[in-house]
Amino acid sequence: MTTALTELTGVRHPVVQTGMGWVAGPRLVSATAEAGALGILASATMSTERLRAAVREVASRTDRPFGVNLRADAGDAADRVRVIVEEGVRVASFALAPSRELIARLKDAGVVVIPTVGARRHAEKVAAWGADAVIVQGAEGGGHTGEVATSVLLPQVVDAVDIPVVAAGGFHDGRGLVAALAFGAAGVAMGTRFLLTSDSTVPEAVKARYLAASVGDVTVTRAVDGLPHRMLRTDLVAALERSGRPAALLRAVRHAAAFRKEAGAGWVRTVRDGLAMKRGAGLTWSQVLLAANTPMMLRAALVEGRTDAGVMAAGQVAGVIGDLPSCAELVGRIMAEAAATLDRLERGGTE
Repeated sequence: MTTALTELTGVRHPVVQTGMGWVAGPRLVSATAEAGALGILASATMSTERLRAAVREVASRTDRPFGVNLRADAGDAADRVRVIVEEGVRVASFALAPSRELIARLKDAGVVVIPTVGARRHAEKVAAWGADAVIVQGAEGGGHTGEVATSVLLPQVVDAVDIPVVAAGGFHDGRGLVAALAFGAAGVAMGTRFLLTSDSTVPEAVKARYLAASVGDVTVTRAVDGLPHRMLRTDLVAALERSGRPAALLRAVRHAAAFRKEAGAGWVRTVRDGLAMKRGAGLTWSQVLLAANTPMMLRAALVEGRTDAGVMAAGQVAGVIGDLPSCAELVGRIMAEAAATLDRLERGGTE
């Protein structure tokens, strides 16, 4: 299936595996790339040195295109861009809108720039700055999310910009891909569906918690970092929602120190990143501090397997996923189902 996304990135299928922190490492990304989809390496939880090593590991496993996800507000974003350029990475994606200067630097080096946005105005801004495509995440998506459903947000953005639009939030199969194409998208991006594959490094006991969840078990809470965050509802999430702000801030201070060490960031960079978050997202200082909770609480569950001490970001599709295919099996199944759906529609919708 050829779309504007496959032509832009050089992948075989219009499917993107999103850059999930602690999840989208070399094994998952290379397996996705080998399956013909676009795997995106998550770099926000890595030091710059670890990012270079991870990029080289992916390249040693596959010769197919892949991408790296960056935080545009990180103090060392320019250093990470240099790694991407020097290592010949095909695609750079961003969790927040990158600056005009970052986009220009990447494009000058031949890197495809694909920011992720949650509002039409943000898509219009990055398109005007030269982004090559945009991933649009609706409220159904996991992690930090907005309030507008994909079915409402997606056509708004498709109508507003003249670059390829990739749909995210609520997708897990071939029928969803066809629906996104009908809305005018050039492909779909999925996080939870790729997290729940045999190629994912998430501990098996944690995957079992996801598979056991119903749609009603996926909630949106502000208890982790003060921002809307979609995740599985657990006893820990309920306890966080009952705890007061002083306890949350104290927890965030501990997590900030732990993440600083994990990501190889000094205190100067940590403070600088906090200032950038405050300016870019309009956060209060307490929200900036609370943001330190997110990476370490995700790590506790998704790396260490401690669901008692960590949280599990999840899209609503977690409630309808019931198996753990390999990336190759998943992508093949999606494309076969999409082809069958299109064929059925061409025949008038009959079975």
